[in-house]
Amino acid sequence: MKKTLSILILVILGSMAIMAQAPPPPPADAGAASPGPVGGTAPIGSGLGIMLAMGIAWGGKKAWDTTKVSDPENSVS
Repeated sequence: MKKTLSILILVILGSMAIMAQAPPPPPADAGAASPGPVGGTAPIGSGLGIMLAMGIAWGGKKAWDTTKVSDPENSVS
């Protein structure tokens, strides 16, 4: 079992190097005085809000689940 797991981990880690891609070419105005931000003008505000909302919902569900009674003798049916 340990030998199989070790081989599987080595294969997965080795395949990650094969899937690597070359970096994209630099933009045409790379030598300009102010080329702008590195990431371009990609907005991150809406994605950040969605991620925070999902995290709050997940945390609320986990909190709700901990308040439930898991003992079948004390549960109300």
